[in-house]
Amino acid sequence: MADVSGAVEDATGFKVGVVVPKLSRAAAAEGGEDCLALLVRELEGAGLLVDRVRGVSAEFIKLSAPIETLGRAAAEMQMKKLTYIGMELQFEWDQVAAFVTQPDGSLFSWRERFTCFRYLIYGIVNKTDSKISLKFDHKEFDWKQNESLLRRLEDEGVVKLVFPLHDEVKRKQLLRSWALNWHDFTWQPIDEVYSYFGTKIATYFSFLGMYTRWLFFPAVSGLATQLIDFGSMQWLVLPAFFIFVISWAVFFLQFWKRKNAAILARWGINYSFAEYKAAPNELDPFSLRHPLSVECVEEKKFGNAPAEKRRLQRNEWSGVLLRIRNNAIIVLGIICLQLPFELAYAHLYEKTETEALRYVLTAAYLVAIQYYTRIGGKVSVTLIKYENNQGEQSTADSLIYKVFGLYFMQSYIGLFYHASRYRDILRLRRVLIQRLVVSQVLENLIENSIPYLKYSYKKYNAVHKKREEKESPSGKSVRLTTRVEKEYLKPSYSASIGEELEDGLFDDFLELALQFGMIMMFACAFPLIFCFAALNNATEIRADALKLLVMLKRPVPRAAATIGAWLNIFQFLIVMAICTNCLLLVCLYDVEGKWRIEPGLTAILLMEHALLLIKFGFSHFVPEEPAWVTANRVRYVAQAQTVCSRQLLRSITKLNTKWE
Repeated sequence: MADVSGAVEDATGFKVGVVVPKLSRAAAAEGGEDCLALLVRELEGAGLLVDRVRGVSAEFIKLSAPIETLGRAAAEMQMKKLTYIGMELQFEWDQVAAFVTQPDGSLFSWRERFTCFRYLIYGIVNKTDSKISLKFDHKEFDWKQNESLLRRLEDEGVVKLVFPLHDEVKRKQLLRSWALNWHDFTWQPIDEVYSYFGTKIATYFSFLGMYTRWLFFPAVSGLATQLIDFGSMQWLVLPAFFIFVISWAVFFLQFWKRKNAAILARWGINYSFAEYKAAPNELDPFSLRHPLSVECVEEKKFGNAPAEKRRLQRNEWSGVLLRIRNNAIIVLGIICLQLPFELAYAHLYEKTETEALRYVLTAAYLVAIQYYTRIGGKVSVTLIKYENNQGEQSTADSLIYKVFGLYFMQSYIGLFYHASRYRDILRLRRVLIQRLVVSQVLENLIENSIPYLKYSYKKYNAVHKKREEKESPSGKSVRLTTRVEKEYLKPSYSASIGEELEDGLFDDFLELALQFGMIMMFACAFPLIFCFAALNNATEIRADALKLLVMLKRPVPRAAATIGAWLNIFQFLIVMAICTNCLLLVCLYDVEGKWRIEPGLTAILLMEHALLLIKFGFSHFVPEEPAWVTANRVRYVAQAQTVCSRQLLRSITKLNTKWE
């Protein structure tokens, strides 16, 4: 095997934990071998390093693996990895030097390692000719032929959970250099975050950091617009600020695409292949074991192509119709259920006389609407199960669009109501401040306090149950002493709408999108709102980092090359901002409150069309990826073509020789 410099994995740090119940005292007194002993032997036979730990609430099996075990698992899985010629090829342990290593020097990314662990754990099957009788705590059941042992134990309630473990050394390093590092508010060790949490979480923090840095430009401009008196030119200040903000947003999203392409190239992630793998296997050319064989060529050449074409077209359009139907259900739900609720809140807000009561009303409204939108999110999860989406990412994007529609309505309908009915900028400004302050305080309070309360409650229950069982010596306190048990009792990083398709990043991205929509669509009403957003995001970076490293279990790594549907939502919010701010400017300059076509209104309409042109025109002036990324991709394509051409010529020569 070829040696890889810097690709040595730490085999002593345990990466995965398996949670099993503790045996009752009666079962333990009986002795004999139970199914857990068999599980441990099978895990060790698969090449894993196993350590059993007895905790207060349960028993834990910690797992690790040497690099050789992970490499052979990746080869058996036929895992695709990027090579140094830019192609993603099936991994071969004997050809390990041909594959690109990670930024930290390791051979596999965290997502790839965790995938290998799951393959090894769940790949333990009964290879004997008969079923095997298993026993656990006076309970007997059969392990059938070719059945996964861990799946069987999960079905019987013997295995409670399989979850990734924190690496204490790396976790403490990230705490010092990232979560607790306040010297630079926006700097983050993104490569270390990627190595520890995976692509999806690292991409989110990269986007959040860049968004926060770029927010300082409109924040300074908004501060100057709000505080400086420009005299006779004051009437031009808000339109100029509006044009600046729209241009800023367009360039921000375009430069984010460049940054995204750069970090993917640095992490060795081929985005085009990531899209390929999201498609069904039947459309994936790399799923063919021998694409150059004569049988495959004949099958492609003489297959029933018209029937296959009709089937694919039928599936495509049936999926479109199902998505239209489900979107219509969501829209009707918004109109019939959510819109009356939002208008009732807006009416009660106007009837409330004191500002203190209005803050209380806003807080109660935001808490109540959280439950409503969660119900809508769960309905959306149910609906998309019946859609014909192409891959998990497409399904997740469909869910994001539906749930964002619900949150978009509940976040902005009250603001639209005040802006259109009263046409009073000062009144709208007060509502914006209340919404922004109350929503951010509630979000941060819920986001940071709920995980701690859940952990404290589970810890109390475990200790209290232990004391009731009278297993501890009298006078001796019961404490959680093992790190793995403390991690097990922590909440998971899950989305408020469920864990089926999205993790906790769904809520974090949703919070950013709603904030972006609020500061953009009402920029002319309150330019200082950008300052609040910048300060909030600067603290959000450290708060989210602390939450992931301290308060929650280590998240299961998910594959995601970009921010996905959220980029389209940000683009949509820019277009909405152009329309809403032009209406706000009409309210500002139409002093008499009459909607007449006057020179001022005409200028605003012309500005709206000009900004739409900026939105769709300027995005083409900035390339979506840096020149060095494009040059590398072109070089990789040329190298891949050369290698494939040589391989194809050798295959043709062999076929001709065989036929002669």
